[in-house]
Amino acid sequence: MKGIILAGGNGTRLNPLTTATSKQLLPIYDKPLIFYPLATLMELEIKEIAIIVKSQEQKRFFSLLGNGEKFGIQITYLLQDNPNGLAEAFIIAEEFIGESDVTLILGDNIFYGDGLKNSLLKKFVTGANIACCNVNDPERYGVARIKDGEVLEIIEKPSEHISNFAVTGIYVYDNSVIKKSKSLSPSARGELEITDLNNLYIKDGELQASFLDSEMVWMDTGTFDSLYDASSLIKALQNRSGCLIGSPELVAYQNKWLQKEELKVRLDANNPYERSLLSSLNS
Repeated sequence: MKGIILAGGNGTRLNPLTTATSKQLLPIYDKPLIFYPLATLMELEIKEIAIIVKSQEQKRFFSLLGNGEKFGIQITYLLQDNPNGLAEAFIIAEEFIGESDVTLILGDNIFYGDGLKNSLLKKFVTGANIACCNVNDPERYGVARIKDGEVLEIIEKPSEHISNFAVTGIYVYDNSVIKKSKSLSPSARGELEITDLNNLYIKDGELQASFLDSEMVWMDTGTFDSLYDASSLIKALQNRSGCLIGSPELVAYQNKWLQKEELKVRLDANNPYERSLLSSLNS
């Protein structure tokens, strides 16, 4: 299994914050937003990860993450300068994916809890598996029409009530995703839509859904309010538990990809984030 983080796009809803930098480099409490989806893929034990960015942002991402060695992983950077849709990610990443299956996560989505690790990949054999979450405002999302636990159709931002199950920003696909993505036609807004891709899998009877339980946290940080709310929640959860959330270094240690001592020698106890990481390593 390989992983892709989609971190391109213009982030115009967050201007002026995103006028001079990528949305995924904005802070969520004590770490950049990109750390959270990166840590999520690592929690799923995915070590080969491509990050799709705009060409003007590649140096900034590299200065933060490097080639992934400091997290015990391999990071490849791929370019998407025009917003041609989420499904274009698989065409851009065709060489990177090779013959592997692939998990795509949106770079502005934060997941916290064991729900993904316990269901998303464990249920996946072939076809596709998506993660759905019960929400109060389904009109903001792609929504799954469900009957007897089976996904019949996914409708993007429906004008009438379909269900309260929003499709979250993480998707697992078999290798046929490349061919399926190439078969898509642009939507009315000129993009290759992830919803259309998922509906192809439904048509072939190859899409499964995992449903996040009430103990699982999912945040889509695409607005000013959600950025603030995410920072506040991460702060509260970390202060209560005494353990970092969304830390790639910590996940690398927990996965035994890096040893405690090699991490400790890099850390500065005077830096609040690194001090918290040291504390988490010792707990």
